[in-house]
Formats: sequence, C-alpha cells, structure tokens
Amino acid sequence: MNAVVDAALPIFGLILLGFVAGKRSFLGHGAVDVLNRFVVYMALPSLLFLAMARIHWSELTNWAFLGAFGGGILATFGIAMVIERRSASNWTALGIRSMSSAYANTGFMGVPLSFIVLGSESLPAVAIATAITVCPLMSLGVLVAGFDQESAKSRAVSLRLVGMSLLRNPLLIGPVLGLAWAATGIDLPGAAVQFTTLLGNAASPCAPITIGLFLAEERGVGIAMPEARVVGYKLILQPAITALFAMALFSERSVWSESAILLSALPIGTGPFLLARLSGAEATLASRTIFWSTISSVATVSVLIVLLD
Repeated sequence: MNAVVDAALPIFGLILLGFVAGKRSFLGHGAVDVLNRFVVYMALPSLLFLAMARIHWSELTNWAFLGAFGGGILATFGIAMVIERRSASNWTALGIRSMSSAYANTGFMGVPLSFIVLGSESLPAVAIATAITVCPLMSLGVLVAGFDQESAKSRAVSLRLVGMSLLRNPLLIGPVLGLAWAATGIDLPGAAVQFTTLLGNAASPCAPITIGLFLAEERGVGIAMPEARVVGYKLILQPAITALFAMALFSERSVWSESAILLSALPIGTGPFLLARLSGAEATLASRTIFWSTISSVATVSVLIVLLD
C-alpha cells in the first residue's frame, strides 16, 4: 500500500487537481490548449531529448524490451480487431477502436509515473515506448482505417499526410535529436543539461494537470458496451499480454522489464482521438474511452504498482 501512496497518489492527485481546476474554470477556458502545447512542444521533448542523449546503444537495442512492449501492442491490436470487427460499422471505426485498445499514454502519464515508480533510469524506456506508440501504432491504425477509402491511391495519400504529421511531432523529434547527439559520443555541455533539465522537469506536474483539464471537458455520463470493451483491452488485456512476453524474454527482473509492463498498463493517450477527429468517425468513442480508461486506471495501475513492488 505504501507503494501506491508514494507513487500513484501524487500523479492521480495532480490529475484530480487539473480536473477540479477545469470544472471551476480556475485557469480560464483556454487553459487546456495552452498547457497542452507547453507540455507537447517544450517540456516533454526536452525531457525525452535528455534521456536519449545519455542512452547507451546497448539499451537502444534492448530486444527483450522491444519484444515485450511492441509484442503487447501488436497482440492487443490484433485481438481487438477480431472481436470488434463484428460490431464496428466500418473499417475506420475498427481502426480507431483497435488503435485505442493499445495506445498507451506514455508521454503525459508515463513520464511522471515511471520517474516516481522506477526512477530516472526508466526514462530511456519511456522515450523508446513513446516512439513505438506514436509512430508504428498510429500508422497501423491509419492503415486499417484507410480501407474505407475508395482506392489504394487514397490510402497512400492518407498515410503520407499522417507520416508528415508524425515527422513534425515534437514527441518524436525530441528523442530522435537526443539519439543523434548520443551517436556523436560527446557529452552534453553543462548549460545544455541544466536547460533541458529545468524545462523537462516541468513535464512531470504539468502533464497530469493537463489530463485533468481534458477530462473536465467530458460531458457524457455512463459508458456504452463498445467503450467498456476498449477500456478493458487497454487496462487489462494489454498489460497481461506484455507481462507474459516480459517473463518469456527477460532472464530476470529489471527496470526495463518493469517499464514495459507499467507503460503498457497506462490509460489511452490522445492519438486515437486525433485520428477520429481527422477521419470524422468514432470521435465520441475515442474521447470517452480516454476519459474512462484514465478514471479506471486509478485502480488498475495502483494494483499493478503493488504487484511490481
């Protein structure tokens, strides 16, 4: 129980603080957009850059971590596709549901939670997991949704547009630039370390508060069956599959094995909602599954932290 109080409670407390501030409009009506831009364009990229700039190449090719975390994503995506194919109205809806089932909020929630639970040694794993989630998984969701397009040319255009958007994504640019610096073998100057540290440290409190502000904008009550299934895939199925992969691939417990499991158990990130808004389908489901998975993760992530401890 001490692990939950020490690790999970501060993060969920910040989310609650943001939720209350959003409901009372304490920070103003545009606060969620402003704070979200600060976290996405400044704080998180700085933190991920610093983590990757200090990484060793042996950590980058940690095949056990890539297999456990990436395998959990692919398996969950595939299972969700098979089950949701019966009820999804079209390929676009199926792609968004399947993507939501495996899209962990590694940036806004993974960074502060991993730092508190596993320490700063987990940040390279968070950076790699963020890159896997934002790029390959997003592309996979777009590919499935693209089957509703009239031609292969239309699907290619959709993929190209999403690809260009990903290339401009600060959550990818930050770690990639850090990795490029690490390849030089040169230590970061002290001033650069201090600058990125100061800016990156702002991500830990600001990101959970931003989640709370976003949740405060949700107006619906109750949860529909498709939404409940997607939340179940994300919070229960994905971490269970990832844990099985981790036990099979890692010879012993380490910060990398525990990072894979903890990151896979996080609630749904904003990627599926962005795709839903872009395609004009399942926007309500995407928004509400983010809401309910975040609320439900108070219990599921807390249990997982106790098990890891």
